[in-house]
Amino acid sequence: MKQLLALSLLFFVAVLPGLAQKNLHVRSPNGQIDFVFNLSKTAPSYKVTFNEKTLVEPSELSLTFQQTGVFGPNLTQRKSITRIIDETYELVVGKVKKARNHCRETTIPLYEKEGNKRQINLVVRVFDDGVAFRYEFPEQENWSSYVLTDENTTFQLTQNPTVRALFLPNFTSSHEGLYTTTLLGSIKNDTLMDMPALFEFPDKTYLAITEAALHDYAGMYLTMKNGPSGSSVLTSQLSPLPGQTENKVKAILPHKTPWRVMLISDRVGALIESNILTSLNEPSKIVDVSWLKAGKTTFPWWNGNVTPDTSFAPGNNFDTQKYYIDFCAANHIEYHSVVEYGLHEWYVNDGAGFVPGPNVNAAKAVPGLDMQQVCDYAKTKGVGIRVWVFWTALYPKIDSVFAQYERWGIKGLMVDFMDRDDQEMVAIQERILQKAAEHKLHIQFHGSYKPTGMHRTYPNELTREATLNYETSKWSGLDTPDHDISFPFTRLLAGPMDMHLGGFRAVPDNQYKIQYTRPLMHGTRCHQLAMYVVTESYLGMVADYPDAYKGQPGFDFLKQIPTVWDEVRVLNAAVGQFITIARRTGDDWFIGSITNSRAREISIPFDFLPEGNYTADLYSDAPDVAQNPNHLTQQIRTITRADVLTIKLAAGGGQVIRLRKQ
Repeated sequence: MKQLLALSLLFFVAVLPGLAQKNLHVRSPNGQIDFVFNLSKTAPSYKVTFNEKTLVEPSELSLTFQQTGVFGPNLTQRKSITRIIDETYELVVGKVKKARNHCRETTIPLYEKEGNKRQINLVVRVFDDGVAFRYEFPEQENWSSYVLTDENTTFQLTQNPTVRALFLPNFTSSHEGLYTTTLLGSIKNDTLMDMPALFEFPDKTYLAITEAALHDYAGMYLTMKNGPSGSSVLTSQLSPLPGQTENKVKAILPHKTPWRVMLISDRVGALIESNILTSLNEPSKIVDVSWLKAGKTTFPWWNGNVTPDTSFAPGNNFDTQKYYIDFCAANHIEYHSVVEYGLHEWYVNDGAGFVPGPNVNAAKAVPGLDMQQVCDYAKTKGVGIRVWVFWTALYPKIDSVFAQYERWGIKGLMVDFMDRDDQEMVAIQERILQKAAEHKLHIQFHGSYKPTGMHRTYPNELTREATLNYETSKWSGLDTPDHDISFPFTRLLAGPMDMHLGGFRAVPDNQYKIQYTRPLMHGTRCHQLAMYVVTESYLGMVADYPDAYKGQPGFDFLKQIPTVWDEVRVLNAAVGQFITIARRTGDDWFIGSITNSRAREISIPFDFLPEGNYTADLYSDAPDVAQNPNHLTQQIRTITRADVLTIKLAAGGGQVIRLRKQ
C-alpha cells in the first residue's frame, strides 16, 4: 500500500505543470546537432550535442534587470512553437551570391510564476552547421521598458578545448591585437575575450562563439566566471553604456537581443564557409542598390603618400590625386581614397593628431584641394573617389556632411576611431549606414567592432577592420605570417575584414625594419597575393604607391581579382598552420594558400570543379625566396576536376591560382 501511494505521488509530481518538465530537443535538419532545453526551478538551461557527443554541458540562462531583478528562477514554460525555415536569398555583397537559410526554429515562451510575471521568449534556430538563440521581449501589459545590467548567457564547454581568441584589457578597443592560443581551463576568471573565439576539442571538433544581428543592443564578449557548481564557465559580458559600468542596455518593448551563435563542425573549413550570420539578419533595407559598387581601392596613407619625381608639389592638391586616379584607371582599380598628407587630414580641422578640434569641418577641403575638381576628373576616368573621416568630425553634422559628399560625387568613406561597441555606438554605426545609403555612399568602418552579418541588411557596409592588419607594418611589425594564419580561424568567421593589403616590399626577417614611409613586409610576395583570396572584404586595398607595382610580378593578379563572390570553398585547413580557400565569380575560380613561418607541401584537390577543362595561371614561391621573398614563378597549365596538385609553400609563403573555363 505504501509503495502504491509513493507511486501515485510520483505520478502527480511528474505531471504537475512547472514542477518537472521534460527536455525539449531542437535538432538540425540533418539531425547531427541537438539543442536540448531544460527548465529547472533555478533557471532555464541548455546543452548542445554534435554527432551524439556533448560539446556544451547544461548551461544556465538568465537576465538581470536594474529594477525588477533576475529573470531566471521560478519560471514556467508554455507550449513551444516549431517551424522549418528553408529559403534562398541573394546577397548584394558577400562571400556567396546565393545563400540558403535552412534550419529548425523553436520559440519557447517563458513566464514568471510570481512577482512581475514577465514573459521572455527564447528563440532557438539549429542549422546543419551551428546553433543560434536569442531572447525576445514581446509587448505585454505590466512591462513596457527595461534597463539590463547583465545578460547571464553561459557556455559550459566539455573536454577542456583549445581556445584561440583575442584577449582585451577593457571594452574601449579597436579590436586589434595578437590572438592567444591556450587551453580553456587555463584562462583566469574575468579575462575579457573578444569574439569570434574558436574552441578546438580533442577529437578535432570545432565550435566558434560569436553573435549575429547586433542591433539596438550592446556588443558581447566572453569571460570566465564561477558557475553554480563552483566550476568556471564562459559567461557573456556586455559592453556598458558610456560614463558608468552597471547599465548595459536600455530598451522599450517589444525588443530583441542579437543572436548568440555557435558555429559547429568536424571540418574547420565549414565554419568559414557558413552563412549563418547573414541568415540571421534581415534582408536589405536599401531598396535601390543600383548605385552600390564593390571593388578595390588605393589608400595612400599606408605607403606614406609616395609620389614620383614630378613637376608638381606633392600634397593635398589636385595633381597628387590625379597621379593616383590615373593609376587606378589604368589598372582596373575602382576607387581612389583621399586621406591626408603630412599628417593633416584632407578636410579643415584645427585639432591635433587627427582628433577633431572645435572648428572641424568634414565637408570643407583644406586650401589647395578642390574636391569637386578631383571628383569630376575621376568620373571621366571611371574611378570613384572615397574619403577618410574621424567619426566625431562626421556624426554631429552627418546630414550636411553627407549632402556635400553627394554633391561632390564622392562614392564612399572610411569612418575611423570609433573604438566602442556599447549600445549607443551600435546605434550610431547603424545610423551612419542608413544616412549614407540615402546619399548613395558606401561605408568602411575602422577602429570598430566585429561584423555581425549586418551587411545583408545594409549592403553599403563594404568592410570593417577589427583586426591587427598591415597598417602595423608602419610602427610595430607584428603582422607576421604566423599572425596571418591565425585570423582565418578567428576574426574571419565573423565576416569581412580590412587588412591594408598590397605591400610589395617583402624582405627576409633578418632585414626587416620599421618604416613609416614605404613599409616593409614579412613573408613572400605570393603570401601577399594569396591574402586577397584568403580574406573576405568587399573593398580590397591596393595600398602601395603606383610605382611600387609597375612591372612587378604578381600585379597582374591583383588587377584581375574581384572582391565579391558567387561561391566559397575551403579546400585545405589546419588551424594555425595553413589554409587553402577557393572563391568563384562566374566561371572563374581564384585559389589562395598561405602558411605560417614553416615551409610545407600541401595538396589541392580540384574535385569541386564542374566537368571540363580549365586554364590555370599559377603564381608560386620562387626557389630563392629565402633571399628574395618578392620572387615568384608563373606557370600556365590545364586543370580538370580529376587533378590533385601538390604545391610547395616557403616559410611565410603562399600560392595563388586563377582558373578560367576553357
